[in-house]
Amino acid sequence: MNIKSFSRLLLLASLWGGSFLFMRISAPVLGAIPTAFGRVAFGALGLLAILLVMGVRLSFEGRSKAVLGIGIITSGVPFLMYSLAAMVLPAGYSSILNATTPLMGVVIGGSFFGEQITLKKLMGVAIGLSGVFVLTETGPVAMNVATILAVMACLTATLCYGFASYLTKRLITDHTRIDNRVLAFGSQLGAVFTLAPFMVWQTYNKPIAWAHIGIEVWLSMLALGLLCTSFAYILFFRLIAEIGALKTLTVTFLIPLFGVFWGWLLLGERLSVGYALGGGMIGVALWLVLRPTSRPPHPLAPRTD
Repeated sequence: MNIKSFSRLLLLASLWGGSFLFMRISAPVLGAIPTAFGRVAFGALGLLAILLVMGVRLSFEGRSKAVLGIGIITSGVPFLMYSLAAMVLPAGYSSILNATTPLMGVVIGGSFFGEQITLKKLMGVAIGLSGVFVLTETGPVAMNVATILAVMACLTATLCYGFASYLTKRLITDHTRIDNRVLAFGSQLGAVFTLAPFMVWQTYNKPIAWAHIGIEVWLSMLALGLLCTSFAYILFFRLIAEIGALKTLTVTFLIPLFGVFWGWLLLGERLSVGYALGGGMIGVALWLVLRPTSRPPHPLAPRTD
């Protein structure tokens, strides 16, 4: 990986780590539904503008229903779950829990899609779940019903992400070649349609005093949609093209570092030994799951024993 690609990887990690900061600023003021809806709405508009500027053809290649449907589990539900969690949990807390996404992918792949679960991956899942337990027991947030529900919301989001990769392949990429950037836009559009009814309900039953919303909340929502979603998706797919999917997934190791750092730096969130213990265990689990499997020797290769 050259220095430019590594710099882009760090930038992507800082943006996705920053998303938990911006949700933590916006959700307690606006509520979970407006925060999630605002993110996907700004994200869709930002991606549309980028695609038009880049001259990308906006075509779903006859798979528009599948693309929009995938948006429910890639953005709609996860962003709502993280917004709900942001009303209770510190930004660093949620970013560490987000790192369990590859572990969920292992469990889901083995349970529903016939993927082989190796002993190494099984150990990774076990260590990762133990890390979640350690984090919730020793982290800086008091354990109560609200905290447990917030942690479950984060894990629900990672569960959606775990399903998303397999369903995207089966429903879309196995049938046609859609530009990944258009797929990203379609997923945000699908999330907009998913969350719109909830936003209408929120507006009717619990109207927000928009005139009294502080500038920091508006800036957080713009950053959440345009930087952490629109620009981050473009950066993500560029990295996949440059260094491959596996190396790009190492961003998962870096996101918690930035999530904890931004929360400490800008929100004054308290650090604790729980971050180090729980986050460290989840990091080890990710290494076990994402580490490339060594190839068996070629049948004609000379023996070395």
